Amino acid sequence: MSGFNISLIVPVFNEVDQIESLARRLRLLKDDYAKEIIVVDGGSTDGTAEALKAEFTVVQSEKGRAKQMNTGAKLATGTWLFFLHADTILGGQHIAQAMMEATLAKWGRFNIRLSGEQKAFRLIEFMVNLRSRYTGVATGDQCIFVRRELFESLNGFADIPLMEDVELTKRLKKVSKPVCIDKQVVTSSRKWESEGIIKTVLLMWRLRFSYWLGTSPEELVRQYYRN
Repeated sequence: MSGFNISLIVPVFNEVDQIESLARRLRLLKDDYAKEIIVVDGGSTDGTAEALKAEFTVVQSEKGRAKQMNTGAKLATGTWLFFLHADTILGGQHIAQAMMEATLAKWGRFNIRLSGEQKAFRLIEFMVNLRSRYTGVATGDQCIFVRRELFESLNGFADIPLMEDVELTKRLKKVSKPVCIDKQVVTSSRKWESEGIIKTVLLMWRLRFSYWLGTSPEELVRQYYRN
């Protein structure tokens, strides 16, 4: 199978605990599904960049997910840009389905599934996916993909420390509706499990509501790390 004309951009920072899993997942996408894989390291100090250099294109960037993804996008040559968080599992079947459904689309995202097995996670997933379909706004965990020419015309992600995914998709949906891929990508539920499901849900709601009210991303970051 020849690769699709996509560039997969993966921001990383100190991912040593999951580096083997990440490398294995990216290896399965290399060549057969992705034209290129660009890993953007934000200054890791645990050997993350060195561990990935042997197999993948690894570039350095200032720390910050928006900065890192913009750095990767500037180097990308694919028609489509897929922005993949290091703790989100994207398979070749996801890419194939997205490219099949996005023939006339300009951007899109996937439904998500949280990795934990608790029943509460199934409800959270349902609500996240429903909200995203209703509002047209997506988060980075949903593996946002966009045509490169459109991404460049919008000057990429805003250089903000939080909510860069929400901010970008709000601008994208003014151009066109997203294609919503029902096939679920699996994203880590470690924060929910380590800090408590209810506490994390309330935190996420409060941050989104504060952002909607106009609170700056810089202040939202301070609130995020105070919890």
